[in-house]
Amino acid sequence: MSIGEVLALLQGEFPDVSISKIRFLEGEGLIEPERSPSGYRKFSYADVERLRYILSEQRDRYLPLRVIKDHLEAADREERPVARPRAVPDDAPSQVRLTREELLAAAELSEEALTELEDYGLLAAVARYYDAEALAVARSVGALAAFGLHARHLRAVKAAAEREAGLVEQAIAPLLRRRGPGAIDQADETAREISGLLLELHASLVRSGVRGVLGR
Repeated sequence: MSIGEVLALLQGEFPDVSISKIRFLEGEGLIEPERSPSGYRKFSYADVERLRYILSEQRDRYLPLRVIKDHLEAADREERPVARPRAVPDDAPSQVRLTREELLAAAELSEEALTELEDYGLLAAVARYYDAEALAVARSVGALAAFGLHARHLRAVKAAAEREAGLVEQAIAPLLRRRGPGAIDQADETAREISGLLLELHASLVRSGVRGVLGR
């Protein structure tokens, strides 16, 4: 198949995919289509399944390309195909659009607790609806409440997240200024990669701090 035919196969499931995105993934070494004698890419059905896996892992699990590439290389070493992508989960950002009442029920929160989350800026409705990120925040805070941690205790977490988001924005700013073909896709991939690394760093630092408190 040509790259245009591959794009046509994938766009129904992944509306944001583009030719420049596919070329970017090839440049990063995640796919390796054959080339015709004249230099045109020739994609197999295995290449399409590989692309579907990559795009699904990014969309559904927010995995950075570095991690996805490790998974693909492991599958290659074992000479097995990549796992068939799962269906898009109900919690995917593009799929979730909850009213206030639906969010309260889904997160098992009280009206008072949700109001407190909004007062402290931990989540907010967009056009009177809540997305998957708001649902994830509500569920996490609801679980933390069992340990005596409420919205007012989590302002430091929000502040840290905002600072980390600022670091990502600073890192991708040069890519966004290029405005050339594929610049947006490259900035998106870079933002995902940095976000994943920051999450890993944040988790390691928290675990290290807890060990210090426990004297271990």
